[in-house]
Amino acid sequence: MPGRSFLVLGALLASSLSTVAVAPGAHAADTLLSQGRPATASSQEGAGYTPAAAVDGDLSGTRWASQWSDQQWLQVDLGRPANLSRVVLTWEAAYGKDYEIQASDNGTDWRTLRKVTGGDGGTDDLAVSGSGRYVRMQGLARATGYGYSLWELQVYGSATDGTPAPGAVKVEGTQGAWRLTVGGQPYTVKGVTWGPAIADAPAYLPDVRAMGANTIRTWGTDGSSKALLDSAAANGIRVVNGFWLQPGGGPGAGGCVNYVTDTTYKNTSLAAFAQWVEAYKSHPATLMWNVGNESVLGLQNCYSGSELEAQRNAYTSFVNDVARKIHSIDPDHPVTSTDAWTGAWPYYRRNAPDLDLYAVNAYNGVCGVRQDWIDGGYTKPYIVTETGPAGEWEVPDDVNGVPDEPTDVQKADAYTRAWNCVTGHQGVALGATLFHYGTEHDFGGVWFNLVPDGLKRLSYYAVKRAYTGSTAGNDTPPVISTMSVSPASSAPAGGEFTVRADVRDPDGDPVTYRVFLSGNYAAGDKRLVEARWRATGSGTFAVTAPQKLGVWKVYLQAEDGHGNAGIETRSVKVVAPPVSGTNLALNRPVTASSFQASYGDCPCTPQLAVDGRADTRWASDWSDPQWFQVDLGAAKALRTLQLVWDPAYAKSYAVQVSDDGTTWRTVYSTAAGDGDVDTVPLSATARYVRLQLTARGTGWGYSLHELGIYG
Repeated sequence: MPGRSFLVLGALLASSLSTVAVAPGAHAADTLLSQGRPATASSQEGAGYTPAAAVDGDLSGTRWASQWSDQQWLQVDLGRPANLSRVVLTWEAAYGKDYEIQASDNGTDWRTLRKVTGGDGGTDDLAVSGSGRYVRMQGLARATGYGYSLWELQVYGSATDGTPAPGAVKVEGTQGAWRLTVGGQPYTVKGVTWGPAIADAPAYLPDVRAMGANTIRTWGTDGSSKALLDSAAANGIRVVNGFWLQPGGGPGAGGCVNYVTDTTYKNTSLAAFAQWVEAYKSHPATLMWNVGNESVLGLQNCYSGSELEAQRNAYTSFVNDVARKIHSIDPDHPVTSTDAWTGAWPYYRRNAPDLDLYAVNAYNGVCGVRQDWIDGGYTKPYIVTETGPAGEWEVPDDVNGVPDEPTDVQKADAYTRAWNCVTGHQGVALGATLFHYGTEHDFGGVWFNLVPDGLKRLSYYAVKRAYTGSTAGNDTPPVISTMSVSPASSAPAGGEFTVRADVRDPDGDPVTYRVFLSGNYAAGDKRLVEARWRATGSGTFAVTAPQKLGVWKVYLQAEDGHGNAGIETRSVKVVAPPVSGTNLALNRPVTASSFQASYGDCPCTPQLAVDGRADTRWASDWSDPQWFQVDLGAAKALRTLQLVWDPAYAKSYAVQVSDDGTTWRTVYSTAAGDGDVDTVPLSATARYVRLQLTARGTGWGYSLHELGIYG
């Protein structure tokens, strides 16, 4: 994020000087009171230059502009009386040369706090002394032929009665009896993590509110966040504003940072975070600040041993630096930091005392967080920032060796269980943001999203029931049970396999079906692609298998026509299609131009390509050309050749045959090989068969799981 200088808040001594002066550094107790408050003016130049544009927090994109005459004014209603310490005016090119800063208790009777003469535009940072509910810039003389124009009018101060600013958020209470308050009122975080694009917030946030949620969580905060905050506030929702730090996201995350030595990264991050805290600290949607996500865990991807410990200590110490900086700018919102395991909490306790509360992402283990907190002897409350059904890393593998995804019913039950465990830790757990209000209709989206492709699932209604106590009157999704795939571990590439399931709709709605495939485990492609399928009976479907070998996920989606869907998934292993006849090459003598003696699962000798097993392979050196040949023992009539490639396949090759192993004739060739399975018709009689491999399809060598010759 681009850094920008920020203004330190605080009380300033009054000055009787009539010229513009830059205010000295202020105390953290003073707060920006004007942002987002009602503003009015004597006039405006046009529809695009409203008074509200001068209190929206945008210092260079929106502005108020008056008509082209003197004696114009702009005022803001702070909502209640306040002790005023500082007023900052960020002028556009049409600035005020002479003007007064005035205050009023009733919006009618005004007193002058500061008079400026001979102003030169830019930013006027003025120390003031006095109190009032209303603050006004009263223009006296323009510096140009245009009107008066302000990018922003910022009023700083503190409440006269010492109560929190409107909407101030506090962690209050004593050991084991904490509570979160907003504007002095108790607040339990009933939230969801936010997934849709910011542009879609007006479309989806009313639904989030209808679920009973009062909070959303984000992972990053920048200039684009304002639109989301505005939409959240319009729907009565508050936001946990996240700040991303590398290596965020836990296992597999990139972006290694050396927190012991990389002061540039830390200083740049600190300046950027301060910029956005300054921008959004007074936004009515801001609930708290959350620094980092799963980085204590993620550092294990970058370091090990004693260096890992040093990095974790340095990282959590930096989190404390960020928390201290945020508190100096915004004393009215708490600061936390999220990690993926309660094992990170000792680092925070040791190195980050300025955090107001802890945070943790916990899925299947969420109900153990309470005991971990007790056993750790912690003295701060916490929120759960991600929880829901068990993830890939928490479930057993299925028959095909991939994580066995929970059913829709199990996922819905997991949300209910998670919320019960959070609320069961009274006085310590202050709420949760459940994962995930997302719309992606892909591998991860189906596993975790409450509304993939905008469709509501059983999990959506489980969360709504948890937050509101009821889903009475709601039309709910079809329920899929006992889904099975046959054959589960030997579906022929390009052939058909069968999906069976029991489907019922609680409301008696007619159900329509869709079937999808995901190659996440076969090729790393997380998209869901609609499959070719046909219904063959009630709850029975014939699905065409993909051509690419490996383990795929098949998804049965049942929709009720009311925006709801049940989605169930099982894995299917796609294998080479069977070839009729006898495999003449099985366990016959083979030779090759080379083989890999040691790399990964090697040695990968030539014999492994004719052993009848799909889990062994021959692999050549990483160069062109190469060859592989088999001796059938005697001349045989050849009808079909089947090649089952490893991902390291041949793009260009020829099939050659010989009667004596010396003189060869080509019976097939291609320059458009694409791997997986090549089934080649032959019409020849020969004793020897050879692959002449001339162009690799990858940077590796050539690799065959199996070569079969049928006659």
